[in-house]
Amino acid sequence: MTTNRRSGPHRPATIPDVAREAGVSRSTASRALADYGSVSPEARERVRAAAEKLGYRANQLARSMITGRTHTLGAVIADIQNPFFAGVTRGITDAARAAGYQVLLANTDEDPAAERAAVKMLRDKHVDGLIVAPASTTDTGHLTAAHAGGCPVVLLDRRVPRLDMDSVAVDNHGAAQDAVRRLIAMGHRRIALVSLVGNDDADDPVDPGSTGLARIAGYRAALREAGIADTGSYLRTGAFHGQDPAVLAADLLASPAPPTAVFATDSLIALGVLSAARELGLRVPEDLSVITFDDTDWARAVRPRISVVAQPVQELGAKAVHALIARVQGGTHHPEHTTLPTEFIARESVARAAKGKKGRE
Repeated sequence: MTTNRRSGPHRPATIPDVAREAGVSRSTASRALADYGSVSPEARERVRAAAEKLGYRANQLARSMITGRTHTLGAVIADIQNPFFAGVTRGITDAARAAGYQVLLANTDEDPAAERAAVKMLRDKHVDGLIVAPASTTDTGHLTAAHAGGCPVVLLDRRVPRLDMDSVAVDNHGAAQDAVRRLIAMGHRRIALVSLVGNDDADDPVDPGSTGLARIAGYRAALREAGIADTGSYLRTGAFHGQDPAVLAADLLASPAPPTAVFATDSLIALGVLSAARELGLRVPEDLSVITFDDTDWARAVRPRISVVAQPVQELGAKAVHALIARVQGGTHHPEHTTLPTEFIARESVARAAKGKKGRE
């Protein structure tokens, strides 16, 4: 049995092997394979052909030491179980792969301590930049440190006004206000909001960068606009991430003067609302109208189909990648805050408010 003396079965091909095969110097082969420095097109083509023939695989660690880049991006996601973040992650990975980058993913479960640990881990792995859906818009020292240390950061889904960083999000306040206006237009006055973020007693959000609080503020704005002064009686929020939204919804729906409509701030909360309604024998939309943020497969599959505020989830991820790569490649422009449009999709889960039935208007 004969073997290739330069890259036999017991030793992978090296840059000197590729250089000999291509008839160029080691330095030329190294520059061509790492795609840096000055190399003629003809020499670059010979080197790449030789590398393919010999089955050469680049030593990424050595390459990163030469170029200063690893061609990896870190994505710190708030809740990978949430269909919204699952879709965003798909957008991130697809866009990164198309640009020649790999993605290292971390999930925080909305825990600032887990986020700090994830950012440290990804920086230790020398990612070229970070996409972060921040768990807190006040506990952000680790993001500031990453940015100051030369690791670009793009904020996803949430904005932090005091951080000098690019961000990609939707207009959560405006989208929520529009959704509640639609319920009001259908004659609803007792409109509930269920969320796992926020404070039932706070008349206005104290954290303008929070997605959940922006949606609550939009809900309150629509009620006030319609002359509904009491914007808190039908508001239920979770004290901490992971609280069962069905429990929050059941408390509302079993009250003496229950809501005629519910606006859920995400699809997982909407499932809890529907579960609570079923347990109480309420029909959607005859007894209870429902709108949720985020379009999911189940929202289209159940009957009645659920009306939603649809976000461009994969585009959000892709835009964040494009913004980050622009920074990685040396962009020095002022921070850009990209706001993508949402779309209201009307289905069968909203009806006119019933009057004189089960305590409903």
